[in-house]
Amino acid sequence: EDFLKPMGITQYRLAKSIGVPQRRIGEIIAGKRSITADTALRLARFFGTDAESWINLQAYYDLAVAEERLHDRIEREVVVYRAAS
Repeated sequence: EDFLKPMGITQYRLAKSIGVPQRRIGEIIAGKRSITADTALRLARFFGTDAESWINLQAYYDLAVAEERLHDRIEREVVVYRAAS
């Protein structure tokens, strides 16, 4: 959404332009839905970018959410590997 407003593009217009339901765009922006390969391809064509960038953006978001949610648990449960001397 941060980049849609400066471009003057609404969620409705984006959804209509890429052939997906407006709800999908809203859920992606709200973090309730992931960018799938299909959506990445559509966004890439619309914005003149590549699908990999959209997939990577989703992966970075997923990792950030997981890090925030799971950091303490992983610190407690996972033992750091140490090579034998």
